[in-house]
Order: sequence, then structure tokens, then C-alpha cells
Amino acid sequence: MDTLEALYTRRSIRKYQPDKVPEDLLRSMLAAAMSAPSANNAQPWQFVVITDAGLLAEIPKVHPYAAMAKEAPLAVVVCGDLSLEVSPGYWVVDCAAAVENLLLAAHALGLGAVWCGVYPKEERIRAFQKFLGLPKHVLPHSLIPVGYPAEKHGRVDRYREDRVHHDRWENADRPTPPL
Repeated sequence: MDTLEALYTRRSIRKYQPDKVPEDLLRSMLAAAMSAPSANNAQPWQFVVITDAGLLAEIPKVHPYAAMAKEAPLAVVVCGDLSLEVSPGYWVVDCAAAVENLLLAAHALGLGAVWCGVYPKEERIRAFQKFLGLPKHVLPHSLIPVGYPAEKHGRVDRYREDRVHHDRWENADRPTPPL
């Protein structure tokens, strides 16, 4: 699948077929996630892969918007490892880039996935830390249920001209001050 086609056609998939995801596809998704850019190339991420059906069934108890995890053959929890952080605070952005790469890789491999945010909701962070036995320096960022899609979505044009500004904000009531 061409890169732009993947970008334009990727959608959040919340219904999955029961088929297991082969280990080589999982590895490809994780390799794509780990290929994301990060501040100072710190790569401050860790990944917890959940395939145990019992644990997947428990996820909705720790994340209020993750009911689909019960039906997914696997889920990946993308975490920020503060002990690997070089640029304080950028782990959040770095992990978001890794999540997007993971989502695009899943789509390109014929899989479906959905991004369920964990960070910055304190109750979700603490619940996932306890649920997964994470050390204190590892913070859960996102939950990504993954599987073969049991739903289809077409391409949607989301381009919004009114969200594009050139050189500066149009219709500003005062000049832009020098930096």
C-alpha cells in the first residue's frame, strides 16, 4: 500500500474478526512504531503486548472507552519510559509518533486498530500501571486494540481549507510581535 493511500484510508476499527494476528505482523507493527522520530533520538518507549483473552476482557474495567478490547485478538499498550527520556516532557510526543506509526503499519498489513488514549488521565494511568505491573518510571500513554477488521470504512476527505493559515494568522487584529 502506498504511503498516501495508507494515510487517507486508515480508520479507527472497533470490530474484529476472531483470527489471531501472526507474530511476524505484530513484529512488523512494533518495528514501525520503533521507527518513529523522537526528541534527540531518545526512543523513550516501551510496549506491552496483551494477547491473553482473560486480560483483554478486563481492559474495559480500566479504560472506559475500550470495550472493543474484549473482542480484539491483541492489544498494545504504548508506554513512556522516563528513565530513557533525554528531553524532559517530550516522551508524550515521541509516544504519539510511535502510536501513529503502529496504526499506519497495522492498516498497511491488512489489520485494523484503534487509538484509545490513556495519558494524561491520571485515573487511567494509575489503573494501567497497576493492571500491567508497570514500574513507576514507565507511564502508559495509549492502548491500541488490533485485529483483522470486521467492519469496512471508505476514504473520507478531511481537508479543511479554513484550518490552513499562510505566513501568519489571517484576520489578526494586531501585528505579530517579533520573537
